Amino acid sequence: MKDLRKAGPVIGVVGPCGAGKSTLVTALRQRGYRVRHIAQEHSHVPDMWARLVKPDVLVFLDASFETCTRRRNLHWRREDYEEQQRRLAHARAHAHIYVNTDRLTPEEVLQRVLEALRRQGWD
Repeated sequence: MKDLRKAGPVIGVVGPCGAGKSTLVTALRQRGYRVRHIAQEHSHVPDMWARLVKPDVLVFLDASFETCTRRRNLHWRREDYEEQQRRLAHARAHAHIYVNTDRLTPEEVLQRVLEALRRQGWD
């Protein structure tokens, strides 16, 4: 088994604004994982996530326009959200773990990611 905490591989976390990335990154770090929050949603370079971080595990957190807007009290248009989704397409296609966070608590998101890491041998 590969142990992220001892071996040092990096988990990258991407997703639209308001999907829960910062919360997940904090929770994983508190458990000793090496985690990078990748602001791919703001980049015009489709594979920036891979160029800058080269994560061993890429986690994609997703959420609807309505959820993201409510969580972050964002004043944006649906077109802004759709543009973020377009910018995230490459990362989504290459993600090892995908979690839609719309109906999940932060603890449920964390547990789903930890379970996926275990299933993939990264515990």
